[in-house]
Amino acid sequence: MKPKFANPISTQRQGQAVSFASSPLLASKTPLWRSKLILVVFGAAFAGLGARAAYVQVIHQSFYQRQGEIRFARTLDIPASRGRLLDRNDQIMASNVPALSVWAIPEDVNPSLAEQPEKLAALAKLLGMRVPELQQKLAAEDRSFVWLRRQLDGSLNADVQALKIDGLYTRMESRRQYPEGEAAAQITGMLNNDGKGIEGIELAFNQELSGQSGSRRVIKDRMGRVVEDVGDRVAPVDGHDVRLTIDSKIQFFAYQKLKEAVTEQRAKGGSVVILDVQTNEVLAMANYDATGTKNGVMRNRALADSFEPGSVMKPLTISLALEKGLVTPRTTFQTAPGYIMVTGAKITDSHIHGVLSVDQIIEKSSNVGTVKIAQQIPYKDMWEFYSALGLGQKPVLPYPGVVGGKLRAYKSWRPVEQATMSYGYGLSTSLFQLAQAYSVLANDGELLTPKIIQSSTPAARQRVMSAVNARAVRHMLNLAAGPEGTAPKAQLEGYTVGGKTGTSHKQEGRGYAAKKYRSTFVGMSPIDAPRIVVAVSIDEPSAGKYFGGEVAAPIFSQTVGQTLRLLGVQPDRAVKPQIAVTAVEEST
Repeated sequence: MKPKFANPISTQRQGQAVSFASSPLLASKTPLWRSKLILVVFGAAFAGLGARAAYVQVIHQSFYQRQGEIRFARTLDIPASRGRLLDRNDQIMASNVPALSVWAIPEDVNPSLAEQPEKLAALAKLLGMRVPELQQKLAAEDRSFVWLRRQLDGSLNADVQALKIDGLYTRMESRRQYPEGEAAAQITGMLNNDGKGIEGIELAFNQELSGQSGSRRVIKDRMGRVVEDVGDRVAPVDGHDVRLTIDSKIQFFAYQKLKEAVTEQRAKGGSVVILDVQTNEVLAMANYDATGTKNGVMRNRALADSFEPGSVMKPLTISLALEKGLVTPRTTFQTAPGYIMVTGAKITDSHIHGVLSVDQIIEKSSNVGTVKIAQQIPYKDMWEFYSALGLGQKPVLPYPGVVGGKLRAYKSWRPVEQATMSYGYGLSTSLFQLAQAYSVLANDGELLTPKIIQSSTPAARQRVMSAVNARAVRHMLNLAAGPEGTAPKAQLEGYTVGGKTGTSHKQEGRGYAAKKYRSTFVGMSPIDAPRIVVAVSIDEPSAGKYFGGEVAAPIFSQTVGQTLRLLGVQPDRAVKPQIAVTAVEEST
């Protein structure tokens, strides 16, 4: 007889029969729509994933590929080699040399240095930093990147690498080297840490010197290391060299003599400009600032500072009177009693000279005589002549920060203003403008466009005055630099010279300072056929001397002699024979 079971689905558990039919879940019937709903949901999810995959990989593939590249791909610049600055003899005035830049990932470096603190001091020493300064940089908010030092000596790379500090990295770059140093710093200018010109010729010709950077496309890992190159590499185009008209030997000598004079006279600073008369090329433009400030050290005073020039304007005023036929070199004027009244203003001479010829007015530097000559000149003619000499206008030089000085329109002049301008007050010029104006006298009345960059194109010429009158004024300048003039210290062995002193009070507030002067001398040599024009200015000498003939003229003499010898100009004046004395041992 077969056994009967209450439920066909059953099992034995420890001798007891267990029936699954007793579970209420299994006993209930599942609705068919629920299973279909589950299938629909899963089907829709898979369809959505498929659509999303198609959207990412097909429809918007380029967008997401770019997003991936942004995170891992980089375009690296391949820097072009910056062009050099050369002097007229191809001596290097600025060039690039290898340099080391050090950077770090602070979140990686700090744990490494915490375990090996002795490496912190070693790293600080290599970087030329104090330990607290280095720690401050490593504590920066950006924990993923920080520059520690840039533009270090490239030879330090091996020493930095030898420290084996995790998270510390080096990069070889280049830095600008200036062999002439401070002697030519105001001309060459300088670069910032990114290699861009920010001063001087480096700024003015930044585009030509920089060239054009190349590029390479790479993949980097999270540590910033290049994993592989992708795409084509674009080669850089190196920058062009720029050749200056400067002679580095003349520049260095002028700077040294200027520095010595500024130091000796306890002055604030000074400048020297040397022009080649034949081409109007700038052979030297030396500046020295005794204040020691960065702005002062890099400031090209000869081009960027304007001042009231004083008596160096007198030969220019008299040049115009000669051109207009108002006077001749032999025309005389009564300068006694040593002063003249012009609309209530008293203009005086330093000494009472009596009757002076036009030649002697320049030789003795008479304010009274110059004013009497200027009073014969119409305002418009005087303004036009000064303008033709380049006064009141920026010199045509490719150099940043050039000033044009101040020359007011003649319609607003009053008699006293014309009088003071005739001997150098009431208008302002830069030292370079004075040198350029005197180059007209040296060039037999022609003004040449100045040059500081060498080119094969000859300088443009403009006739300003006749050659006859230019030579007549040169003769007056020769007298002024002679034994009876105001600047006998401008004389030198072997060469004839001519020039004019200027000693002007400096403006202070609405008036003039009683004991602050600008001492100036502008001249040329050799006097009959000038080759160079030299302008010297000393700002606020305070060692007791302040006349241009005592402070500026000696610098003129020294620089003229050295410059003419370097240019190979033959002496035009007899040189006193030098007797060599040889010691003879006495016999006993």
